[in-house]
Amino acid sequence: MNEKSQDRDIYVAIADPTRRKLLRLLADVEELPLNELTVHFEMGRTAVSKHLAILKEAGLVISRKVGRETRYRLNAAPLREIEDWVSFYRRFWSERMLLLNQILEEEQ
Repeated sequence: MNEKSQDRDIYVAIADPTRRKLLRLLADVEELPLNELTVHFEMGRTAVSKHLAILKEAGLVISRKVGRETRYRLNAAPLREIEDWVSFYRRFWSERMLLLNQILEEEQ
C-alpha cells in the first residue's frame, strides 16, 4: 500500500497513546487476537477494536480471521515515513549544535 492509497494519515493514527500502545504490544509478538489485546486496556473490546480499525486504515496493522476470532499483527513499513521525517530534524539539530559549538569555541 503506498502513501497515496492510505485512507488515514499515519501521523493521526499514531497520535493517540492507546494506538501507540497497541503498536508496541504487536511489535513484541507475531500476532494477537482482539481479546488478548483488550486485557491491556481499561476499555472494552469495541473501543480497542475502533483503535485497531484506525491503525488498519493507516496500514499499520493487518488482520486475519481465524474461525470466529480476528488476529492482528504489526505492519511497521509505513512507520518509515515517520522515521524519515524525524531523521531530517535529527540532522537539522545536529548541524545547529555543531555550529553553536564552533561559535562558543571561537569566543573562548
